[in-house]
Amino acid sequence: MKILSYRDLKVWQLAMDFVVAVYKVTRGFPATEQYGLTSQIQRAAVSVPANIAEGQGRAHLNEYLHHLSFARGSLMEIETHLLIAERLGYLDPRDSKQLLSAASDIGRMLNALSRSLKAKRPPAP
Repeated sequence: MKILSYRDLKVWQLAMDFVVAVYKVTRGFPATEQYGLTSQIQRAAVSVPANIAEGQGRAHLNEYLHHLSFARGSLMEIETHLLIAERLGYLDPRDSKQLLSAASDIGRMLNALSRSLKAKRPPAP
C-alpha cells in the first residue's frame, strides 16, 4: 500500500485512537486538575499524531525524523503523567496499564518508521 498521506499511516491512526482514550480517562480526574495534570496529559497525547502529521508534511526527511522524535518524546511524557495520575489515585491501574501498553505499541511503531526512513536516507558525501 502506498502512503499518500499521514492518514494512511497505521501509527498515526493508532495515535488518534490513543488521544480519544486519553480524553475519556482524564474526564474522571478531579476538577482541580483541569489546568494541571489533565491538561498536560491531553496536550501531550494530541502532540503525538500532530507531530507525525506535521513531519510527514515536511519537505525534508530530516525534518520528518525530527518530528517523529518529538512524537516519541511526547509519548514518554504521557507515560510519566499517567504513572503520576495512578499514584495519586486519579487513574485506575487497569486503565493505566491499557494506556501504557498502547503508548508502548505506538512507540515501537514510531521507532520502526524512523528506522525505515533512515534506511532510505541518501548516504552522506
